[in-house]
Amino acid sequence: MQAVQTSEDLPIQSGKAPWLDTILKGDCVAALERLPARSIDAIFADPPYNLQLSGDLRRPDQSKVDAVDDHWDQFESFGAYDAFTRAWLLAARRVLKPNGTIWVIGSYHNIFRVGAIMQDLGFWILNDIVWRKTNPMPNFRGRRFQNAHETMIWASRDADAKGYTFNYDSLKAANDDVQMRSDWLFPICTGSERLKNERGEKLHPTQKPEALLARIMLSSTKAGDVILDPFFGSGTTGAVARRLGRHFVGVEREQDYIDAAIERIDAVVPMDEADVGALAGKRAEPRVAFVSLIDAGIVRPGTMLYDSRRRWIAKVRPDGTIAAGERVGSIHKVGAQVQGLDACNGWTFWHYERNGGLTVIDELRRIARLGMERAGG
Repeated sequence: MQAVQTSEDLPIQSGKAPWLDTILKGDCVAALERLPARSIDAIFADPPYNLQLSGDLRRPDQSKVDAVDDHWDQFESFGAYDAFTRAWLLAARRVLKPNGTIWVIGSYHNIFRVGAIMQDLGFWILNDIVWRKTNPMPNFRGRRFQNAHETMIWASRDADAKGYTFNYDSLKAANDDVQMRSDWLFPICTGSERLKNERGEKLHPTQKPEALLARIMLSSTKAGDVILDPFFGSGTTGAVARRLGRHFVGVEREQDYIDAAIERIDAVVPMDEADVGALAGKRAEPRVAFVSLIDAGIVRPGTMLYDSRRRWIAKVRPDGTIAAGERVGSIHKVGAQVQGLDACNGWTFWHYERNGGLTVIDELRRIARLGMERAGG
């Protein structure tokens, strides 16, 4: 990994990204001002929760609970926290690409305030995701429900954002061919994954499990994308990004966290490139019009098309339409008309003669797409 740079030392060079796979030390707003506008594909933010703890939290036996009482989680008022939230979200929105998305995780202490400010700034909420914890901390006082989940907001940069990444087909295939739900079940970070300091204590009180970050990246980014984490902490985002073939940019103020994150990320072995690509469904494939097959010489005008049982015949016309008797139109319209239906997928209905048999014309579309990929590559 590149050496850690401070936000003051970070150069901006045209055509070069010295900030990739780097941890920037300093305040997140100041550091983000040094990044180029619209340079980030996705953001994962785990901001301070502003837990408003007024004293030590203790178990019934009076032993102290290792709660989040660090100075970076303390704000003098809700107004101060809201001003902080607005500042970092504005800085994050500037560096996010128009088709990029942002994830923000929080608890009931802060996530609703964050969500309202996101909407005020123009972000468009796509989903709220509930992270259900298999092993949550008990409610020691027995005066409330056990707090067994955290909420993540997933949002696009604008209400009319187009082309943001959502790997629907990969998620569905991984979920036994059922749509991925908005409630995710993961354990909190424990065992060997939990980083410890020299005293054997938790290095970071809110270290997130790598499985959670992997789900986020595999659902909303592509291999080679750049993931920004403005509250980098112990480096979970960077470790997962490196393993999954993504780039990262982290911002962190605390040197102890930076040191631990560098060591952690340097130890990661990236997966093979072929293993980190998302499964692409039909909707992700480039659009090919039937006339494009004629333009490319894949189909000649005058070619005869048939349904799979040779009940109907149509002839390809030079302009990309087909004719079946007096019926003339697109492969879809004519396919529907001959069957007396309202709609038809012409790509799978019509076939052409090949080696004495019939082959669906969708195979010709596949050949055209391969040609487009080669031309673009």
